[in-house]
Amino acid sequence: MMTLRQVEVIRAVMVTGTIGGAAKLLNVSAPGISRLVKYTERSLGIRFFQRQNGRYFPTPEAESIFEQINGVYKKVDDLSEIISKIGRGGLSELRIGSVPSISQVMVPRAIERVRRRYPDLGIDINILKLEEAIDYLMLGRGECVAMSYRLEHSGLDFMPLASGELYCIVPAGHELAGRKQVSAAEITRYPLIGIDPNDPYGRIMAEIFARNRLDYNITIRARFGTTVCALVKAGLGIAIIDQFTVAHGGYPGIELLKVTEPTRFDTYIAVKRGAPLSLHAEYFIDALRTEMRAVEPARGNGRATPARVRKK
Repeated sequence: MMTLRQVEVIRAVMVTGTIGGAAKLLNVSAPGISRLVKYTERSLGIRFFQRQNGRYFPTPEAESIFEQINGVYKKVDDLSEIISKIGRGGLSELRIGSVPSISQVMVPRAIERVRRRYPDLGIDINILKLEEAIDYLMLGRGECVAMSYRLEHSGLDFMPLASGELYCIVPAGHELAGRKQVSAAEITRYPLIGIDPNDPYGRIMAEIFARNRLDYNITIRARFGTTVCALVKAGLGIAIIDQFTVAHGGYPGIELLKVTEPTRFDTYIAVKRGAPLSLHAEYFIDALRTEMRAVEPARGNGRATPARVRKK
């Protein structure tokens, strides 16, 4: 039997025609090549080369062996190509989901990191309502979902992403514009857009209003943050929205005011319990966590502490 190293050396001599050429090709010493060729011929009882004027020519007996050696190298090249494709994300697809509030700004920034690391990776992104996330994961349609709320489900695991706060958004030129913060009582003096008490973020504000016995008037309901921002920009009212939807100045024409009362909330990555994550999904989760923690209230310096994903 020949070792892979012997195959490599014999082929190098065959290709270059000299011991020195083979040594240069393999970046090793010429005496080592010469010794290994002699040892291989002696141990197998086959003469691979005829030596003429310092050059090495394949013997007739070795021709069929060289054909097999070339076949082995072709398979090695094919294997190397497949490994290279996998390393660049080729032959794979990352399938992830996200609730709208995280998908608008945070997910694209995380995906940009993923694309730099895996330039050939196929990517499928689904924007899901909270109630759609369960089927998405349990039926194997995707590997993970970025969530604004933690559900109770025996088939799902939840991993922390980042914490956030709610902001009051007003159109440019509004009488509240230019202020740094606003109280719940002041917010209720204006027509509100999109506060749904059944929504995780809406529930936070609804509880604040109820605790302070404040009445509020919802003039327009809108499910997604992009629509809410567009309605506010159009001057149709003010709104309460999570900071991730409006992070990095994604919506010109509106201004953000901090809400005086505590509005902190937590976000999560949901995965199917017991299902292993691909390396691409792990990298995406790590990138998303880094992006979101960079704008966390407690991390206002803009620097995130990377957190590795742990499988449950």
